[in-house]
Amino acid sequence: MKLLWKLLRQHVSIGQLAGFFLANLLGMLIVLLSLQFYEDVVPAFSGEDGVIKNTYVILSKRIAAVSSLRGEAQTFSESDISDLSQQSFVRKVGVFTASQYQVYASLSTGGIGMGTDMFFESVPDDFVDIKWPASAASQDAGQISEVPIILPRTYLALYNFGFAQTKNLPKLSEGVVSMIPMDIRLRGEAGKEMRLKGRVVGFSTRLNTVLVPESFMRRTNADLAPSASAAPTRLIVEVKNPTDDAIASYVQERGYELEDNSLEAGRATYFLKITAAIVMAVGLLISALSFYILMLSVFLLVQKNAEKLQNLLLIGYSRTRVALPYQLLTIGLNAAVLLIAIALLFWVRDWYLHRLWQMFPALSEGSVNGTLLIGLALFSLVSFLNALAIRRKITSISRPK
Repeated sequence: MKLLWKLLRQHVSIGQLAGFFLANLLGMLIVLLSLQFYEDVVPAFSGEDGVIKNTYVILSKRIAAVSSLRGEAQTFSESDISDLSQQSFVRKVGVFTASQYQVYASLSTGGIGMGTDMFFESVPDDFVDIKWPASAASQDAGQISEVPIILPRTYLALYNFGFAQTKNLPKLSEGVVSMIPMDIRLRGEAGKEMRLKGRVVGFSTRLNTVLVPESFMRRTNADLAPSASAAPTRLIVEVKNPTDDAIASYVQERGYELEDNSLEAGRATYFLKITAAIVMAVGLLISALSFYILMLSVFLLVQKNAEKLQNLLLIGYSRTRVALPYQLLTIGLNAAVLLIAIALLFWVRDWYLHRLWQMFPALSEGSVNGTLLIGLALFSLVSFLNALAIRRKITSISRPK
């Protein structure tokens, strides 16, 4: 093999091989880096500490001007809910149930009393991000003594930095609010009335409404407003992936509205996918061009050594043995490209991960296994094509003209 290589390497162009090496290295690095960057950045959008950390979206129907003037509610029918439940991006659908009776709540703290008309809503317990007290589900209709209430965290912020500040009232923490008992008065049909104690048991960041347990809502609606019934005006949906493009398409087609920024976030993630795909396509194009450069270099080298190769074949060397030095050359170059590209990938990745962790301290880094497998697959494919092309070129030389 050494003597064969010494015979065939005389016309090897270092400049051409260096050009292939650098071009292939650049292409391989771009492909691997785009894949790994996408893998690492996606958790920043959809992870626990990410921009799009909510897997729940709240849907309502767009309110038309005419319907608004007429006082008509835009409600969801059973067919609407069934159709939504069958969508591929949906895990489960929950219904907002509103109180069909009047609610008045009052409280007093530090010698200051206040009260207001308000409302209650409920959703299935699985959709609530605060755990209800165990006693909430065990109370019978006639034995309800204290109503557990979950408020939106934004309500407390509005009170502390808006209402309390302008009225010179004390600011309240979540712990203090949870200790203040509330007097609740419920008034329904035919003068039916119920007086209860209420207590805030938590503050939700997911649901922007005054929540009570679904079992409590079901019992009080049946007791205080047995003849009232209303179709839901809002739905809460647990989705498989909040960045799925199908969500935005479905919402727009049906004329629904999202109560948060999931639609915009989904578009941002879609843009990230497109950008990563374009960058990866550029890397693949550069790799393809570098492959073409290498094949031109090898074909030129084979052509320059055509007479020597024919003589070697005539004296008994097999095509496989004659082609082997060129094949090993290309495989060695491809292997060096892969190893250096992986080393550069880890260096660049370490640099950008430190900056991502500054913005998202709890961000978990993505797996590199997929990227390494893609790199190995590209190496195997390019090496196989190189070896096949060289074999065919040697075969064409061995044929008598």
